[in-house]
Amino acid sequence: MTEKSIGRLISDRAADHPDRVLITDHHTGERVTASELDRRSNRLSRVFAGLGVGTDDLVTVALPTSVEFVVTCAAIWKCGATPQPLAPDLRTAERSAVEAVARPALVVGAPPVDDTVPWWPTGEVPSTSVPDGRVEDRWAASWKAPTSSGSTGTPKVVQATAPARFDPDAATPAFLPRSAVALVTGPMWHSATFTYALRGVMTDHSLVLADPLDVATLPAIVAEHRVTWMMLTPSQIHRLVRSDAARRSGADLDSLETVLHLGAPCPEADKRALIDLVGPQRVVEIYAGSESNGITMIDGVDWLRHPGSVGRPLGDTELCIRRDDGSRADTGEIGEIWMRRSGGSRYRYLGADSHRDEQGWDTLGDIGVVDEGGWLHVVDRRTHVVTCAGTDLYPARLEQGIVGHPAVREAVVYGSRTADGESRLCAVVDIGDAQVGRHSIESFTRAQLAAHCATGPITVRRAPVRNAAGKVRRSSLPETVGAGAIGET
Repeated sequence: MTEKSIGRLISDRAADHPDRVLITDHHTGERVTASELDRRSNRLSRVFAGLGVGTDDLVTVALPTSVEFVVTCAAIWKCGATPQPLAPDLRTAERSAVEAVARPALVVGAPPVDDTVPWWPTGEVPSTSVPDGRVEDRWAASWKAPTSSGSTGTPKVVQATAPARFDPDAATPAFLPRSAVALVTGPMWHSATFTYALRGVMTDHSLVLADPLDVATLPAIVAEHRVTWMMLTPSQIHRLVRSDAARRSGADLDSLETVLHLGAPCPEADKRALIDLVGPQRVVEIYAGSESNGITMIDGVDWLRHPGSVGRPLGDTELCIRRDDGSRADTGEIGEIWMRRSGGSRYRYLGADSHRDEQGWDTLGDIGVVDEGGWLHVVDRRTHVVTCAGTDLYPARLEQGIVGHPAVREAVVYGSRTADGESRLCAVVDIGDAQVGRHSIESFTRAQLAAHCATGPITVRRAPVRNAAGKVRRSSLPETVGAGAIGET
C-alpha cells in the first residue's frame, strides 16, 4: 500500500478505466469519464498555474454543485494547491471576512470582493491550445480548507492538516465504502458533501449530481442511476418521509446500500419513518464536524435500541462530557461534548481560535449526554440554549415538536429579550405550499413554546429557513424573518 497524490490517483483511474463514467449531472445530463476528468483538469491546472497558483496556496471555489466544481478541485490539487470551497451566494461582508483570512491565490466562480485577487469566472473554459497531457506530480500539505457554516458567528476556514496524498488501498470508514454510485444531494461547497463526494473520487466512486434536490423525485433518481450510497440532511429526510414519492417508492430504492445523515438532530418520528422506508441496516448516522476532532456512528439497528443517539466513538475517537467547570460529568448528566483522536489535531482554523487543550481534547460547542452503554445523545449547540426563569431550554428539542405538525416543513426556535430583559422564545416556521391557515400554525407553534417560556414573534413563511446545507444562523433571524413571511406577525 502506497500513498499517492490526489492528482495521481485521478490520473491512475483514467489509465485503468478511461471510459468509465465518473460524474453524471442528473439535471443537465452531462457525463464525464475518467479520461475526460483527467484531461480537463490537466488543462485547467496549467491555466491556474499561469495565473500564479503554486504549492500550498489556497484557491477559493465559489461554485454550485456541478461537473465544473469537481474538475476545478482536481485542477487545484494538480497544482499542488488546496481547494477552499465557499458558498457562491455568501453575503458580501462575510465573503470579505473569509477572503481576509484565507488570502486565496485565485478565486473560481462567484467573483471575489477584493478585486486585486485573480479570478476565473464561472463557466470559463481554457483554450484548446493548452496541453491536456500529464502534469508534474505535486501535492499540498493540506488537502482541503472548507468554510464553516457560520451558524455561530462569522464563517471561518477549517484547514485540514492531512496532506493531499492518500493510499487508495487503505481501509475506508465503515460508513463510506471504497466503491459506490454516490448521489450528491447537497451543495458541494458544504464541508461534509465536499469531503465524502470528492474523497470517493480518489477510490472507486461514481458521482451522480442532484443538487438542488426535489425529494419527490429522489426514488426515481436512485432507480435510474442505481445509486448505492447517499447522504441526506434531516430537512431532506423530513420532506422525503412525508412525500407521496416515499409511499410509492417500492423497489425504486432497492439498489441503496447506505443512507447517511449528519449535521443536525433528526426528529425521532422522521428517523423511524426512514428506517421503515429503507431498512435499519442501510441507515447510518454520524456525529462529526469539519474539524475531524472526533466521530461517533450508529446504524439503524442500534438506533432502534437507543432512540435519539448519534452513536458511540468510532476508531481512535475518545469522548467525554464536561461540566462548566471543566470536570467530567456523570453518566446521564448533560454537559459539553469533548472529543479527541490520536495523532494530533486534524485541522487548524484561519480566522478563529480552537478550544483544543494541552491533552488534545477539543469541543465544537455542542452539549449532550452519554448513557450507561456509552451512547452519545446530542442535545443542542451551547450558544443556542435559552435560559428562561432559571431553566435551560433547548431549541432543537422544541423544533422537533413544531415539525410534528403535518403542514410544517421545518422550524427554527431562538431566544430574544424584551426591553425589560425578560427572555422570550421566538420561531420561524416554513410550511411550503401547504394549504393551511397562517393563524392555525402560529397558534400551534405558540402553544408548543408557551409551555416553557413567554413567547415573542412567530413568523410563518413559505420559504426555507435553513440554507442548502441545512444550517441557520439564529443571531440573524430577528433581522431576516420578514423574507417570505405570510401576512403580518
